Amino acid sequence: MGSDPHGRFVQIYEHAYRPILGYVLRRCADPDDAADVVAETFVTAWRRIDEIPSGDEARLWLYGVARRTLANHRRGERRHEQRTAALREQLAVSPTLAGPPAGEYTQLGQAFRMLSDDDRELLSLVAWEKLDTKQVARTLGITRNAVRVRLHRARKRFAHALADAGIDLPLVERTAL
Repeated sequence: MGSDPHGRFVQIYEHAYRPILGYVLRRCADPDDAADVVAETFVTAWRRIDEIPSGDEARLWLYGVARRTLANHRRGERRHEQRTAALREQLAVSPTLAGPPAGEYTQLGQAFRMLSDDDRELLSLVAWEKLDTKQVARTLGITRNAVRVRLHRARKRFAHALADAGIDLPLVERTAL
């Protein structure tokens, strides 16, 4: 439509942002969700800049985009709520998926829970998920060497926590990591 799509977008944005924001805020319970919807509305406007009518019609066009974006957002929320409800039902009836109440952890479990979140995550990825150092590195977005160093330190801290809890475990053969 125009030779300067950026300039046109800026003009449309400056003219329509506040009305579109108000429209969306009045229809969203959560301001963060409203911000997402407004952002997506203007992303659509940028992608379709040549389709936007001129003048005040642009604002009306954006109301339509915002309306459809809100509808998509609400559908996504409903799907999320349905999946969450289904997962809660599965967890409620599956004793193997639900952990014991906090007071019922073994000494070993209590020692593990005393570790930092990072140490627990690292040890869990290796012990429970059976990931090797290369896979852990990809999962955490760090180098294999960093994984080796952090894993060594986490194991030492866990061994100290076990010793402090009076737990004497036989030396377990290390797997090749």
